[in-house]
Amino acid sequence: MFDFFKKKQKNIRNDIFSGLTVALALVPEAVAFAFVAGVDPLVGLYAAFMIGLITSILGGRPGMISGATGAMAVVMVSLVSKGNQMGLTFESPVENMGLYYLFATIILAGLFQVLAGVFKFGKFVRLIPQPVMMGFVNGLAIVIFLSQLNMLKFEENGVKQWLEMGDMLPMLGFIGLTMLIMFALPKITTKIPAALTAILVVSAIVIFGDINMSTVGSFIRDGGGEGLKGGLPSFQTEIFSLVPFTIETIKFILPYSLILAAIGLIESLLTLNLIDEITDGRGNGNKECIAQGTANIITGFFGGMGGCAMIGQSLINIKSGGRGRLSGIVAAITLLIFILFASQYIEMIPIAALVGVMFMVVIGTFAWSSLRILHKIPNSDAFVLVLVSIVTVFFDLAIAVIVGVIVSALVFSWENAKRIRARKRIKEDGTKVYEIWGPLFFGSVKTFISKFDISNDPESIEIDFMESKVSDHSGIEALRVLVEKYSKLDKQVKLIHLSPDCIALLEKADINIELNIERNINDPRYYVVTDKPILEKGV
Repeated sequence: MFDFFKKKQKNIRNDIFSGLTVALALVPEAVAFAFVAGVDPLVGLYAAFMIGLITSILGGRPGMISGATGAMAVVMVSLVSKGNQMGLTFESPVENMGLYYLFATIILAGLFQVLAGVFKFGKFVRLIPQPVMMGFVNGLAIVIFLSQLNMLKFEENGVKQWLEMGDMLPMLGFIGLTMLIMFALPKITTKIPAALTAILVVSAIVIFGDINMSTVGSFIRDGGGEGLKGGLPSFQTEIFSLVPFTIETIKFILPYSLILAAIGLIESLLTLNLIDEITDGRGNGNKECIAQGTANIITGFFGGMGGCAMIGQSLINIKSGGRGRLSGIVAAITLLIFILFASQYIEMIPIAALVGVMFMVVIGTFAWSSLRILHKIPNSDAFVLVLVSIVTVFFDLAIAVIVGVIVSALVFSWENAKRIRARKRIKEDGTKVYEIWGPLFFGSVKTFISKFDISNDPESIEIDFMESKVSDHSGIEALRVLVEKYSKLDKQVKLIHLSPDCIALLEKADINIELNIERNINDPRYYVVTDKPILEKGV
């Protein structure tokens, strides 16, 4: 019993410290994604707070962190811009009209996500092949790395340029110090959270050493913001008065809401799978869909930009020891406290410390094992792995996963299409038997038909499906056409050893084919010992 409470106390401590670390890392990310989407930093911070809190309580994977994300922010740019243009066409021009269209879109996207969970679409994440997962993880690590490189640049006349050498060297030095602390501290003790310690140490050196370098506050102001000062999120009643409920509005926001819902669910479910692998746990995908949708609906009504699971912050949380729901709750509430009361202190944190933490996340995220096995796995899997990584970097996480799944499915279909075989033999009564091996589906239909010598075959033919299965309508149609060709030549065809589900499919498609199906035949697959006498107990 003592060990149980001791373990419980340790988990609570780890969750609290990891939550504090995540909260610090959430600030610049939420602000940066708000700038990407073209909205005020507070819109991103409110989203990080509300989505993080709700999904931590209701989500299907304890320890997973959600908030405003770059994948969704990229889609929001066009939405906000076009929404602002539509606002200017009103009789009384409305400023920031795109923001209210964004809120309405996020609410609708949330509804789609809830429906996905209710109808249990979350289970389809199991269809994502391992090469796609590894490519996704590698591409994500590269994306996080490249996004952090932007912190080493400054904007002049609308053009991003690298920092001058005098500013770059201190920045790199403190990034290196952060990474060194995170690497070395766990080897000395695991009782102190490495990421949080690194942030505090580097911040103390910069603040008390009066070193001039980029901080969270300067980052916000350079992006056009005024700082982290803000109050509690408020209900956006303007959504109902400003956004017209018309067919034109639905046509405008519907495509964006579908895209955002899909991106959010794909990224969240993949993050759930990744955290499952790291922690040897099992999350609930459908529950996560409902939690993400609920969070987006609420954040839309209360002035947030929407979001989904954040892989970088989730990994920071897991690496820091956060395993329970408490870690996400602490991170969200701490973030709100930062906004309300401690904004001036958070603005003093050097960007270098946060970049160093993210670089360590990159190192931990990248599947280095994929480089070792690349030449050992099938060429098709290696191609998919590299393709998904590249598409993730240059396009989008969701697009990369969809492309990977499609390519993997095509490769699988092609490989199975080549596997269909037909062994041929002649029975004593002159009947020719075709023993089919391999699946009969759309990809293998032509090869299947080519196996038969219709004009030269005898008058009696048997097609044995002991080692085959009719999988789809294309297979059914191929069988129907084959039987018709033999019938036109007055030749009798019998289909034997068809499975019950195949028979049901064939009868549903063509009732006449029942005459060609042989049912009363011994099937060695289904032998059951039923003819032995049952011995009474005690005999």
